[in-house]
Amino acid sequence: MNQILCTKRKHRKNIKNFYKFQFILSLFLIIISIITIIVYIYSLNNKQKISNSLISNYNIYRLYSNQANEELNSTTDDNNLFGIIEIPKLNIYYPIFSKTTEELLKISPCKFYGDSLDSYENICIAGHNYNNSLFFSNINTLNFNDKIFIYNNIGKKYIYYVYNIYEVKPSDLSPILNFNKKSKELTLITCNNLNNNRIIVKSKQE
Repeated sequence: MNQILCTKRKHRKNIKNFYKFQFILSLFLIIISIITIIVYIYSLNNKQKISNSLISNYNIYRLYSNQANEELNSTTDDNNLFGIIEIPKLNIYYPIFSKTTEELLKISPCKFYGDSLDSYENICIAGHNYNNSLFFSNINTLNFNDKIFIYNNIGKKYIYYVYNIYEVKPSDLSPILNFNKKSKELTLITCNNLNNNRIIVKSKQE
């Protein structure tokens, strides 16, 4: 009889220890999740601050610079800025890096194809989709004939009108390589985080 009682006590103790372990493990996972979310939000806000600081410094530079246009243009190498993108409908106003890397994409949109806004070619700009209001998160909500403004490094404004919005697989390069050779086009690209496709917004100067 005592052996049976002892066995039951041990069983209850094991169950109690098991639930205690589960509780501690759950608490630990919750704490880790909260810390991860806080770090993510902090990192995102920090990148946004860097982008805002960059655009502020860029605008001050353009405002007070008295250099010749040729000299200004010569500063736009791979380590500098291509210009500014503005989409009034989406409250977008960001500097555009003249090259694309993972680290730069975390700070601001990047140009990864095309050379001159004055040429008959396709300028492609990529931006992150954070599923909020930052960067290119909402470009899929644009409509036909919505305006996109690009400013070059001497302040010249180029107006583009949206004419197509669609999605492609990540391996599909047609939005980059296929365009009307008689038009000046701008292509915006971001990720659809639900299906890993690429959201494409095509626009052109008129």
